Amino acid sequence: MASIQDKDTWSGRFNEPVAELVKRYTASVDFDRKLALFDIRGSLAHAQMLTSCGIIAAQDLSDIQRGLAQIENEIIAGEFEWSLDLEDVHLNIEKRLTTLVGDAGKRLHTGRSRNDQVATDVRLYLRSAIDDLLELIKSLQSALLDLAQHHTHTIMPGFTHLQVAQPISFAHHLMAYFEMLKRDAERLHDARHRVNRLPLGAAALAGTSYPIKREMVAELLGFEGVCENSLDAVSDRDFAIEFTACASLIMTHLSRFSEELILWMSPRVGFIDIADRFCTGSSIMPQKKNPDVPELVRGKTGRVNGHLVALLTLMKGQPLAYNKDNQEDKEPLFDTVETLTQTLRIYADMVGGIKVKPEAMRSAALQGYATATDLADYLVKKGVPFRDAHEAVALAVRFAEQKGCDLADIELAELQQFSAHIADDVYQVLSLEGSLASRNHIGGTAPNQVEAAIARARTYLAS
Repeated sequence: MASIQDKDTWSGRFNEPVAELVKRYTASVDFDRKLALFDIRGSLAHAQMLTSCGIIAAQDLSDIQRGLAQIENEIIAGEFEWSLDLEDVHLNIEKRLTTLVGDAGKRLHTGRSRNDQVATDVRLYLRSAIDDLLELIKSLQSALLDLAQHHTHTIMPGFTHLQVAQPISFAHHLMAYFEMLKRDAERLHDARHRVNRLPLGAAALAGTSYPIKREMVAELLGFEGVCENSLDAVSDRDFAIEFTACASLIMTHLSRFSEELILWMSPRVGFIDIADRFCTGSSIMPQKKNPDVPELVRGKTGRVNGHLVALLTLMKGQPLAYNKDNQEDKEPLFDTVETLTQTLRIYADMVGGIKVKPEAMRSAALQGYATATDLADYLVKKGVPFRDAHEAVALAVRFAEQKGCDLADIELAELQQFSAHIADDVYQVLSLEGSLASRNHIGGTAPNQVEAAIARARTYLAS
């Protein structure tokens, strides 16, 4: 009878070989080889369990361990020969193992299917990727804190509808992104629990008749538990979809920040400058300095969002259990991990290279009557109903517009025509510093509150 070395694994069932065009169309080895080291890790645990259960001999285990160690070294060294004819990462490794150790290699697949094998590999890969991404998020958060630490008193305009709204500090603005990333990390950490379940032992779809110990494999591989329904274990990719949803949110947050960096760097705004190493010039306009990295982050966000939609679409029409459709889960997942990893890594470096221009920020905060709400609050504290205070301040703003000055530049007598409750202490609340200091509560813009938020954030990162 033909062996795996010279015939397809399933060749006994068919009367003709697979067409070359079909081989190329169905093969996944060009991209799923990324799972190779995780596949080896899962196989080692599976073999150890089979031996413990008396399903294969101890000598088989020893041979399998020796062969897989050699294969791992070949892969790491770039010396492993991948074959399109063998379709995927699993059969490539299995054929090489059989070549190296003979029948022991053929026994390795006892009690498992490629269906539960690949589901295990993907979960191992994704678990590792999540751990790396959590560290990268921390690095970016640290960069934000380092920048914010120097700018708790740097005043800039806060915006709604891209119109000047109220004064805030640049540090307070940066800390908003820290909080977004904190929730992103929490989502990833929570998703990791659902990734960290072992499918191996589900076999093709119904489990196996061999007396296996799934819990033993789970413990060897560091899984928190096993997938408790064999059909679900091999067929669903909700864990990959959930991860990609988390990744899309992270990229969306970074895209929002990127949009602000692009606006702030524009000479018309001039709040910041991004280090040269993150920018490029123009092929025709020698004066240009283009913020390429933030622009690409915006673009790549669409790419990751597209992968989320692709995975959702992939799963939406599949009946139980495993279907070949699921081969298409890997490229979107792999690219999402790679894109997010590169983006977080470069973003932390870019934030560390931001040069802030406090004078331009302060000048902008003096435009648009940013302390108008402070004047309304001042009147309310004097006993004026808020709606009446709101109307009085609106009239004062119109007056200032006609005079071409800021609210703080209006003479006291002129201000008093809008409300008799206005006294000379009004100028304390009309200053930018007074506006910031008045928001003295947790989450507010007062410098001491922002400094406390930074201190809490550093404690959080250290925990």
